[in-house]
Amino acid sequence: MQNTTIAYDSKVEGEVIVTQADAVINWIRKHSVWPMPMGLACCAIELMAAGGARFDISRFGMEVMRFSPRQADCMIVAGTVTYKMAEVVRRIYDQMAEPKWVVAMGACASTGGMYRSYATLQGVDQIIPVDVYISGCPPRPEALLDAMIKLQDKIGAERSVKNLFPEKANLNQVAEATKES
Repeated sequence: MQNTTIAYDSKVEGEVIVTQADAVINWIRKHSVWPMPMGLACCAIELMAAGGARFDISRFGMEVMRFSPRQADCMIVAGTVTYKMAEVVRRIYDQMAEPKWVVAMGACASTGGMYRSYATLQGVDQIIPVDVYISGCPPRPEALLDAMIKLQDKIGAERSVKNLFPEKANLNQVAEATKES
């Protein structure tokens, strides 16, 4: 049985829908994910294929690939991350606005893949937090679509209202700390 977060009350005059702020905000966020492709190796070809007509990532509201970190909210790291490139990946991640999510696409991005060398980062999660991992070498476009659907489910389950007013939350923490002392 699925818990619905939208309710309709026919006793109220007019068309009124009552819901929670989290449900509305998360619905908007999960259906308008703007990925930033970080195509570093062969997995990037599969990432490009997911945007084509055969696989059509736009069915899920993710077709707007942004190549500017200030306009994207989901980084898809596709391919081998070398130590030389790791600094750039981290800088681009830091430039993205909150909330932001990361998908590690392929064995190389997830664990370093078959490259056990001094030059290869053994998983992008050593420098940035990863929300969804995609296995495979290279993973198929269907695997990317599945991962993006899982990311949408994760976004839909987040508590988003508490992050809207960080100043108020900080003031509440200060007030609680002064009460305790």
